[in-house]
Amino acid sequence: MLSQHRSFWRRNVTFISQTKEADVVLIGGGIMSATLGAMIRQLQPDWSVVVFEQLDELGLESSGPWNNAGTGHSALCELNYSPAAADGSVDPAKAISINEQFQLSRQFWAHMVSSGYIGSPKGFINTVPHMSFVMGEEHSKYLRTRYEALKPNPLFASMEYSEDRNQIESWAPLVMRGRADTGRLAATRAAEGTDVDFGRLTKELIGFLGTHDGEINYGTTVTDVRRGTDKKWQLKLKHKASGEHGSIKARFVFIGSGGGALHLLQRSGIPQGKGYGGFPVSGQFFRCTNEDIAAQHHAKVYGQASVGAPPMSVPHLDTRYVGGKKSLLFGPYAGFSTNFLKSGSLWDLPLSIRPSNIYPMAAAGLHNLGLTKYLVSEVLKSRSAKVSAMQEYLPEANGADWELITAGQRVQIMKKDRKQGGILQFGTEVISSSDGSISALLGASPGASTAVPIMLEILQRCFPREFKLQWQDGLKQMIPTLGVKLNDNPGLAADTMAQTASVLQLD
Repeated sequence: MLSQHRSFWRRNVTFISQTKEADVVLIGGGIMSATLGAMIRQLQPDWSVVVFEQLDELGLESSGPWNNAGTGHSALCELNYSPAAADGSVDPAKAISINEQFQLSRQFWAHMVSSGYIGSPKGFINTVPHMSFVMGEEHSKYLRTRYEALKPNPLFASMEYSEDRNQIESWAPLVMRGRADTGRLAATRAAEGTDVDFGRLTKELIGFLGTHDGEINYGTTVTDVRRGTDKKWQLKLKHKASGEHGSIKARFVFIGSGGGALHLLQRSGIPQGKGYGGFPVSGQFFRCTNEDIAAQHHAKVYGQASVGAPPMSVPHLDTRYVGGKKSLLFGPYAGFSTNFLKSGSLWDLPLSIRPSNIYPMAAAGLHNLGLTKYLVSEVLKSRSAKVSAMQEYLPEANGADWELITAGQRVQIMKKDRKQGGILQFGTEVISSSDGSISALLGASPGASTAVPIMLEILQRCFPREFKLQWQDGLKQMIPTLGVKLNDNPGLAADTMAQTASVLQLD
């Protein structure tokens, strides 16, 4: 084995772990592993923690700032978290739940900043108002109903609603400038929304882990995960640049490698992972780095998804802060690739097919023919057609000011369903062995924004004794309102949001 590497942000890494055995192995150098590793290091400082990232840098896949919308998903603007029922009513429960989860993430990040464990919050989070914007009579009626359902709740108390064109233009000038003065429009705005650079946050969190006795290995692929006769997990390793092979044993394994998680979950052989398949969806965005144009817009503006489009394809115009520079992002334009990761292989999808998941995947496909049709139409769109679609939301947009970039791969969950045989599930799902010795995370949005509550679920599932008897004080230090519903406690909600906003230097 070559020597252990402890420089956490460099690209020129050519090392495999020296450690032959570890308490915890985290597969994938993204926001999920970073969050779990930072938590475990504080809760159980005597445990050895080892991270394996197959690329030469952290957070280059779905955690990368140009590979996701960086929304800080809190259901302030994402309409798919509060759809209209058949009778036109809107149930706020899911939106409230997601906002509650985001508040847990904010508290953990504030704890990491105030403890001096990570650097300036301005490097990864900035205040950017969240807006919803719809066009037409029916959509406007829905947005009004949604607003009336959410507004009475403490977590949404600051939300504003308007159908006044001048007011909407003051919130989002580029959206209204040049728009025909016909038809009903409506918008909501929550001034406390955020933009998050999850790539930078990932580096900060794994940097903390690395400087507190964690071992970080780059350019290293985990090729196999098998249960040994000693009940520990045996991981086979390969360093891509040198071709060197290695192995490591672990008491606990977390597979947090995004689209790459399904293959390793299948290799583990745990019964809980059987029947799961993955449907990869790629995407593109228009990016504008012209500072004069970016300065004219300060919001994340989400619209309604097209009929048959997946929730991740909701059109939105986002203010982004990456590397301290303000840019604009518009999209997404869905596409299709059989890769499960941007850096993956075209064989990822076919090699994921197993006897246990063929039927659920086929059934899910039959029940989602509209999605297939939508993806085909998106793939066939020309650049000019994509510019025209953008101009529905930015009437005066000049295509020459916008470059088309490829976003991160999303692998949607396909799994068994008693009624339909198989379903395509949006969102994230945790799969763990019965003894809690291995856990994997599948799926996509809201993903990164709710990494903290997802990791809390893993800790509780996989370490029930420690979670209940040993870790409560430590968890309360990281997340003071753990176990309390902020939306049911208006005073506590206001105080908590004000406190985290102050620490994270949010407006």
